[in-house]
This record gives sequence, C-alpha cells and structure tokens, in this order.
Amino acid sequence: MIRLKNEDEINGIRKSCHLLAAMFKEVLPQVKAGMSTKQVDDLCKNFIIGHGGTPAWYREDFPGAACISVNEEVIHGIPSTKKIIHDGDIVCLDVGIDLDGYISDSTHSVLVGNVPEKVRKLDEVTLEALQAGIDACRTGNRIKDISRAVYEVAAKHGYGVVYDYCGHGVGLDVHEDPSIPNVPDWGGANPRIQPGMVLAIEPMINLGTADVKTAKDGWTVITCDGLPSAHEEHTVAVFEDHTEILTKL
Repeated sequence: MIRLKNEDEINGIRKSCHLLAAMFKEVLPQVKAGMSTKQVDDLCKNFIIGHGGTPAWYREDFPGAACISVNEEVIHGIPSTKKIIHDGDIVCLDVGIDLDGYISDSTHSVLVGNVPEKVRKLDEVTLEALQAGIDACRTGNRIKDISRAVYEVAAKHGYGVVYDYCGHGVGLDVHEDPSIPNVPDWGGANPRIQPGMVLAIEPMINLGTADVKTAKDGWTVITCDGLPSAHEEHTVAVFEDHTEILTKL
C-alpha cells in the first residue's frame, strides 16, 4: 500500500533529509585512501547520533550505520576494519537517518584519487540518470516513466542497469511501496505518481553486465563480472505542481 504523506509528515521527512545532506557535506570530503570502510562508517554514525538521529539501517538489522560499497560492490557493502580504501576506488555511501520517526535515504559515490576515466564517466552518467528519473517524477506520470528515463540514459552508453534491486517509497519506514525499478520492462505494478508520495530514486549502474549476485556475507551485492558499479540516490517529495529533492546537497 502506498502511503501518501500529509504536510506535517513531509515537514518531518524534510528535516531528516536536510540532516542527511549535512552529514554528507561533512563526511564525503573526509573519505580518503588508506581509511577502512569502518572508519567511514564511524564518521557517519557519530554525526547522526551527535545530531539526535539514529542510523536508519539499524531498523533492517544491517551491521553498520552506512552501506559502503567499493568498486564491484553494488549495494549493501558491510563496513569493515579489514576493507581498506585505495587510490582509484569508487566508494558508494548509502545512508539513511531516522529522525523522530521520519526516514531519509540518499547515496553518493566518492571517486578516490586517480580513478580511471571510464569509472568517472560511469558515475557521471549515473548522476545524469538520477536527474532524468527525478525529472520524470511528477504528478500525473507513472512510476515506469521514472524507470524509462533512468534506463534510457544509461543504456545509450552500453552500461548494465541493475534490475534485481530498485528504488522505493520512503519516509515513515526505510522501504515502502511503491517499488521503483530502473528498467522499464519490469513486470510489476505501475501506479500513477500522486502528490504526497515520498520516493527514493536510486540508479545502480554497472560498467559491464547488469547481472549481480550476493556475496557470502549475505548482504553485499556484487557485479557478476567483477567490473565497477556506481550508485546515486535522492529522496524526493511529490507535490501538485513540482517535485522537491529533499536530500539535495
């Protein structure tokens, strides 16, 4: 069931999203080669808790405040003291905040040092695909209009668009209806976009194949061909005459 949010609920979600954007502004510049992903996770956790929030992924029993996915890891990378960030890595931070019961969700990719040009291009296109999806997210359109917009941007570059995982409703829980696939031929429901929807739009785009698999840790999703992936995400709120990017930096 899609939960349309009222004005008070959107205001609460907006506050959580603004705090998340502030966290990214502080943490992203600190992500450097030589750090462990656990150190990055600690930066996120300390900021969130220090500002009165709770990491949203704790609701999902995830073992970290942030999903930190590096290179061929697509999503749900578990922070670890043993996983060291190196020059040339793409590091994707997927973070949510529970602030007074209101949930925000956003992802940003960090290009660490001398990242290969093909990976820089991959992330640029993923950001372009995200913006295209947001532009298609307006009252009167349908969810698959978002999917089509994301897919068309990525597919024209020959990239693999992840189909096993997707965006979603958000705001009062971490994952809500509707699902927002990044491919238009997904066979699920295709509801009309309405005012009051709060959605997490999140392209996951692979340099090679679209196929992914889950690692032995039971959480981390990786590309089947071992090539890098990029992930970018914003939470947006839909109004009658516009769509607001709540997590905009």
